[in-house]
Amino acid sequence: MNPLISHLMNQPLHREIMMKLSRLSALLLSGLLLSACAAKPKSDYDIGYDFSQLSTFIEFSPAQTNDPISSARIIDAITDALTAKGFVRDEGYPSFKVTYAFKVADKPKDSGVSIGLGTGTWGSNGGISIGTSVGVPIGSDTAKIQTIQIDVIDTQSNKLIWRGTDKFNFDAGGAEKAEDTAKTVTKILTLFPPQK
Repeated sequence: MNPLISHLMNQPLHREIMMKLSRLSALLLSGLLLSACAAKPKSDYDIGYDFSQLSTFIEFSPAQTNDPISSARIIDAITDALTAKGFVRDEGYPSFKVTYAFKVADKPKDSGVSIGLGTGTWGSNGGISIGTSVGVPIGSDTAKIQTIQIDVIDTQSNKLIWRGTDKFNFDAGGAEKAEDTAKTVTKILTLFPPQK
């Protein structure tokens, strides 16, 4: 090691600065990795359609579903999200109809391998380390992934004018899946109506 760098590393103030820089670097790297992993909803729409004319809606379920619990959760979440945006539910004369589709598929669980980045001191020296760990699989080796697609249809023309999709992972049903369903529907509908 360069004698000047070695001398600077042994000075208490420089050592403290290096430690803080190491911690900050680790935090920034972790934040970047987490933000890169976050899924974002996707949408597509009729670019010639005037979405400003929409004010009332009605939702309807697909003709056949083999999961009435998930179906009811999605309908409730659609209604809640659209009314929160100022749209009014109107069974008589809706300006648009909302329907949805969903599917559940098996997804291989994560490998259980993780990489860690850390800093520390030993005596008067500082350092950065990288380590790995391997998890021991417990239970099933697959998780489930639910994909939700929401379609908005113009009532007069009966044409699809907007479509949004997103997905989430789950291991079991119940309260956690209900919450994830509502969050996913809300995320999808943040893109509706589209901002041109």
